[in-house]
Amino acid sequence: MTSGCEWVVDAAGCDPATLASLPALEALFDDMVAGLQLHPVAPTVWHQFPGLTPAMPGGITGLSLLAESHLAVHTFPEHGALSLNLFCCKPRDNWAFEHELTRRFEARKVDVRRLERALS
Repeated sequence: MTSGCEWVVDAAGCDPATLASLPALEALFDDMVAGLQLHPVAPTVWHQFPGLTPAMPGGITGLSLLAESHLAVHTFPEHGALSLNLFCCKPRDNWAFEHELTRRFEARKVDVRRLERALS
């Protein structure tokens, strides 16, 4: 018996400025919520960390609590990297993670792992 599925997504070679852009991440979450028919139970919480220099804003962490479980993102502009995690307790089709992260963040490499979570 499964308790749902989880996507663990890592993107590398991303545009640092876009990784530090809250509007870009908000748009990503909005499109994922709509496209996957997810149901947030509270407003998404966002935190932007201090940058290494005044010219380079820090990374952003976002967390959306969902009726289905959670959606989280962590960005690392100084490394050109993004890590995303989506857990759904109800079956969902795959989302176009590779296409969307390449288009939105200019990712050169996207690794998508889908895990079937089991109740044991």
